[in-house]
Amino acid sequence: MNDIKDLIGKTLQSVEVDKDGEEIIFTTTDGRKFRMFHMQDCCESVTVDDICGELKDIIGAEIVKAEEVTNENENPSGVPQKEYQESFTWTFYKIYTAKGNVTIRWYGESNGYYSESVEFVEIEK
Repeated sequence: MNDIKDLIGKTLQSVEVDKDGEEIIFTTTDGRKFRMFHMQDCCESVTVDDICGELKDIIGAEIVKAEEVTNENENPSGVPQKEYQESFTWTFYKIYTAKGNVTIRWYGESNGYYSESVEFVEIEK
């Protein structure tokens, strides 16, 4: 298992978000690839809810800071509670470069018995 902090000191060549918002692939200029996703089990949903900033701003510049922040069962400021919200987790990935920064906001919900977490792993060559 990797950590988003593994990107610190690296330069991104590309960032690809799948059309369903279920996976993001980060490719570094040294040829390494990292996958951000949720390991689907049964009765949960975890997807990218929003990306604040422009992904192009983190491409081509060294990553100087990368962090994960999680809020469980508490909505971010300005986000209204859904009518039938049982168990939920907001996971924010913040990536900073000299060119700019991006916050990737994931939203996971379930009945409370399933994981709502996001995985970050290196894809083997």
